[in-house]
Amino acid sequence: MTHLVSRRSFLTSCALSCGGVVFSTDCLRATEPFRRTGPPRLLLSLAAYSFRQYFKDLTHEREPDVEASKRIDLFRFVDYCAEQGITGAELTSYYFPKETNEEFLLKLRRHCFLRGVEVSGTAVGNTFTFPNGPKRDEQTRSVKTWIDHAAVLGAPHIRVFAGSAARGVSQEESKKLCLAALEECADYAGRHGIFLGLESHGGIVAEAEDLLDIVRSVRSPWVGINLDSGNFHTEDPYGDFERCAPYAVNVQLKADLQRRGGKREAADMAKFVKLLRSANYQGYVALEYESAEDPWKAVPPLLTQLKALLA
Repeated sequence: MTHLVSRRSFLTSCALSCGGVVFSTDCLRATEPFRRTGPPRLLLSLAAYSFRQYFKDLTHEREPDVEASKRIDLFRFVDYCAEQGITGAELTSYYFPKETNEEFLLKLRRHCFLRGVEVSGTAVGNTFTFPNGPKRDEQTRSVKTWIDHAAVLGAPHIRVFAGSAARGVSQEESKKLCLAALEECADYAGRHGIFLGLESHGGIVAEAEDLLDIVRSVRSPWVGINLDSGNFHTEDPYGDFERCAPYAVNVQLKADLQRRGGKREAADMAKFVKLLRSANYQGYVALEYESAEDPWKAVPPLLTQLKALLA
């Protein structure tokens, strides 16, 4: 198991210079879980990533190697969400044009509105653990660009990654690098009214305690956890999910999970939903389908199951 930095050690280190940013003792005040009044409210969304093999590969400008009838773009994906009768659509950044502009964003926003589908958020691929230099600057610049895009699109939330420790860089130093970049982007996001959700996505946040260390230490009310149920590969994924749920600003549920040293197994969706209700979560719950079966066949029954559980 990755060695965990002690809470006191990590927070104390925040007062030191990190990535060119000097943290004050304000960093020692841990972020509290979100306090939501009223009963839980769970809104169903679907992540575009669920159909990743059917979107055009915008990185290499290639069409997917699938039959034409199964190819999809973001507009058709929104139509699919409307046909499934769900509230939201999570529009993953990977499937936008390489040179996304305001005209495209407004066209897509208009299409969502006319189909009665809310944009629950978007998701970017980034690394916040690069040391000072051009690579790190490019990562923060990219996230800020997507904050601008999200504001035009009307997306209230962006999923971000932490990253992995670079060669020769300790876990503790990597967490400080991530924290500095996250705070920089959070300051920009807050001015646009957009939440950043740090995902439980391996690397330096493979363990729940490391993820919580970072999120609790961020000096911004616009940061929380993008809680992915399938990314806790520990002995107790449900326990890790439960500990992180009070800090969630977005939830992604997967159809299966894999415990440390075990084989992939079907997820207990009802248990995950019960844990969200116990945390008084109020917000989007997006199905992010990653299992082997064809999503065109597997996603509809999963959405039907989730509709019943979230009602």
